[in-house]
Amino acid sequence: MLTKKQKNNLIQEGIEELKKGKSLIFIDFSGLKGNDLANLRNNLKEIESTMKVIKKRLLRIIFERKRIDFNPEIFESQLGTIFSSAEIYSVAAVAGKLENLKILGGFDLEKKEFIKADLVIKLSKLPSKKVLLGQLVGTIVSPLRAFLYVLTERSKKIA
Repeated sequence: MLTKKQKNNLIQEGIEELKKGKSLIFIDFSGLKGNDLANLRNNLKEIESTMKVIKKRLLRIIFERKRIDFNPEIFESQLGTIFSSAEIYSVAAVAGKLENLKILGGFDLEKKEFIKADLVIKLSKLPSKKVLLGQLVGTIVSPLRAFLYVLTERSKKIA
């Protein structure tokens, strides 16, 4: 059982994380082994994210103090919260790699809206922004490259 001072410290830490963050992902970590949880935390550090286990009631108090209209007590399972200053899709990609990790949902702090679990899971399967931009550029450049090839071959025949 936590003392009142420890609870206040947890609340202050949560408020600080919310100030720095752009997104939250809520996870059920009950099926994870210790090694998997440690790997998850290490992978999250690489994208400037942290996972904290905060009691749902304390998390609700943190949200109330930051004027966020969301009640984490709707989740019935053990709740882990991933606080991230990165976009939600990059955090979802890291969290989605673990098989036994159940994603319960997400929260966009900039828009102040809840994101359902199925959408977060779909986001986790998308390639990174860099890869998507590369694919877009390749799609745009491909017809131009083919046209340039035709013009080059045509000029060789004429010359």
